[in-house]
Amino acid sequence: MLSGRLGLETARVPHADRHGCIWLGRGHLVVEDGTLRFITAGSDRLPAGAYSLPFQTLSAILLEPGTSVSHDALRLMARHGTGLLVVGEEGVRVYASMPFGQDDSALARSQVTAWADPEARTRIARKMYSWRLGEVLPTTDINVLRGIEGARVKTLYRALAQQFGINWAGRRYDREDPEATDRVNQALNHASSALRGAALVAVAVTSTIPQLGFIHEDSAHAFVLDIADLFRESVCVPAAFRAVKEHERKPNESLERLARRSAGRALHEKDVIPSMIDRIKELFVKDSTQAT
Repeated sequence: MLSGRLGLETARVPHADRHGCIWLGRGHLVVEDGTLRFITAGSDRLPAGAYSLPFQTLSAILLEPGTSVSHDALRLMARHGTGLLVVGEEGVRVYASMPFGQDDSALARSQVTAWADPEARTRIARKMYSWRLGEVLPTTDINVLRGIEGARVKTLYRALAQQFGINWAGRRYDREDPEATDRVNQALNHASSALRGAALVAVAVTSTIPQLGFIHEDSAHAFVLDIADLFRESVCVPAAFRAVKEHERKPNESLERLARRSAGRALHEKDVIPSMIDRIKELFVKDSTQAT
């Protein structure tokens, strides 16, 4: 290999000194003169043109629909530990990933340590519930916390149904047939799926372990579901009700598409994925498992 080809001989920038993620859509990711270049037809976020990317200062590049990537680009990113995720618009789906993520295992080791200790595991779960509920509740019984959280979400459903003028008969979900329910529940299913996609991005970028959840347990994406739930009330539920209301005005459009778009806008406007990454780091920094 020629010295300096693709910049492979240069040193990596530690992830602690990097600046998160960049979203790219409708273009080609290639290598020119030893650096990454993105040639795009243009989008709402980025005018048409060719852009040099500071890939060594990025934790991950997220490719949205309409993009392609060259072999050389993949090799360059792999050498410098820059992750690559193939996602839906606004990160509502994750189709494939090259999540090299963090360049040390500190977060993952802290996650495993907390997960393996029953007391620490309960403290982490309580911390996540305190973020969702806006207060630290005295109980350490996870079932009691689940009941309190469930009651508050039901109140939110009723309030949004009244706000949007939509009939609401309660949350119902059939895993075997998610479409076999009313429009609001269908929209909630689609918005929830979009939110899980965003959480998958956050977990991949932080190199944490998706199987080791603190509230959810059985799913192979248990920790992803934990992180997604932190934003369910602020993102998923309102997005679903907005989609149903929009579907009333546009009955010929797919409710799934409307729900994904509504959730995607909320993910972008509220900077949800960066917030998820920050939350994960807050969970597992030094002394994070001390009692709240």
